[in-house]
Amino acid sequence: MKPPSALGTLLALAALRLLLHTVTNGQYGFHRDELATLDDARHLAWGYVAYPPVTPFLARLAMDLLGSTPAAVRFFTALAQAIAMVIAGLMARELGGGRTAQVIAAFAAAVSPVSISAGHLFQYVSFDLLWSVLAVYFVIRLLRSDDPRWWLAVGAAVGLGLMTRYTMAWLAAGLAAGFLVTPARSRLRTWWAVAGAVVTGIIVLPNLIWQATHGFISLDFLQSIHARDIAIGRTDGFLGKQLLVPAHPFTIPLWIAGLYFYFRTPEGARCRVLGWAFLVTLILFTVSHARDYYTAPLYPMLLAAGAVLAERWSRWARGFTWAGLALALPLGVAFGLPVAPVNSRWFQAETRVNGDLREEIGWPEFVETVARIRDSLPAGERATTGILTVNYGEAGAIDLYGAAYGLPPALSRVNSFWLRGYGDPPPQTLIVVGFSRAFVDAHFAACESRGTISNRFGVHNEETDSAKNLWVCRGLREPWPEFWRKIKGFG
Repeated sequence: MKPPSALGTLLALAALRLLLHTVTNGQYGFHRDELATLDDARHLAWGYVAYPPVTPFLARLAMDLLGSTPAAVRFFTALAQAIAMVIAGLMARELGGGRTAQVIAAFAAAVSPVSISAGHLFQYVSFDLLWSVLAVYFVIRLLRSDDPRWWLAVGAAVGLGLMTRYTMAWLAAGLAAGFLVTPARSRLRTWWAVAGAVVTGIIVLPNLIWQATHGFISLDFLQSIHARDIAIGRTDGFLGKQLLVPAHPFTIPLWIAGLYFYFRTPEGARCRVLGWAFLVTLILFTVSHARDYYTAPLYPMLLAAGAVLAERWSRWARGFTWAGLALALPLGVAFGLPVAPVNSRWFQAETRVNGDLREEIGWPEFVETVARIRDSLPAGERATTGILTVNYGEAGAIDLYGAAYGLPPALSRVNSFWLRGYGDPPPQTLIVVGFSRAFVDAHFAACESRGTISNRFGVHNEETDSAKNLWVCRGLREPWPEFWRKIKGFG
């Protein structure tokens, strides 16, 4: 018999978390990654250069239903993380945990730095974490119920994960290894397991077709980004950062206890698949030089198992666990969410820990500046003027806010913007954003500087420091197809 359910409490906690994100998510502006996703959402397809199609589709749904403001769009990511924390609590129940264990598991999953950030920013990380948690939950139901029909749910969750972020393949490989090295391998000898794999295949097939018709461009993107991350040190210290990023440092005793639960306790033996899945997936990410946060979807299954043991600890040990979670939550809010007044001392401290928040400042002002440059051009030239940006954030901002100023859609050298091309006919004059003097001199006959990007708060970020130059350029030195081929980039 299952322990009593704490579903009511879990739903109440999830609602409070959703309210917290809803109140805070509109404090600043969009992040550049969000601006790129929103632009892709206006060009719905079965694939994109940087990611599979689910996240842009959900962005389109959010914009159509709720609007294009940060708080409106981010409601869906906040909802995804609220659901994920409920599922973490339900995992604990399936593993034998009572109400206390279920609440501990939900709290521990919620205070993860990645989860807090994923409830704020509209990125594929948010939905990847949800599908991964669901896939693991369905595996637990499969293992504990002896009902092979759960393979269909597992296959659907894995398929949705692959259509959200390709790294779901690592978790799928880890789960497969877990089944193969444990007695649960017998669960694979059923047509239901085959049916689950077929469900996954049907879900991902449209993206595979899109990739095939676009030269598998996402492989080029992933190789380029991976090489960049290694070169600039973003993958350094991967194992050490597991203690800090994908799960909160205060939850280390819980997830270590979770590993112990799967490998060393009688009740954990039935779900030992998950212990092996964690270890194998962690090894795969380690040898492939992944970034630290890629493993965040692996920890809820450990936290849920650890919570089952924590419920049995001494009163002192349980009190220590609750104290850690109680401290982790306000710290996560203070340094992970946009709650500090811009340029306050709190903001300065917050952005030293979470630099992404700096990148949410100044986008409407940037577009207004570009509009003023366009309006300063001779009237006869404006109709044939385009805007070329060095990164997808600038291009996405132009496309989101530029219509109010009558600006044309942006051109950019990166990702899906590059794939969509330069238009027909191509522009004759270009407002060039973010490129260096050497670049514009190499590719244009004449360029004049029109200043640099700034914001009214004086906040330093990528736009004000490394992608700040504004130019008006004329006389492209080479044919547009050749120029476009040369400037192709990934970011």
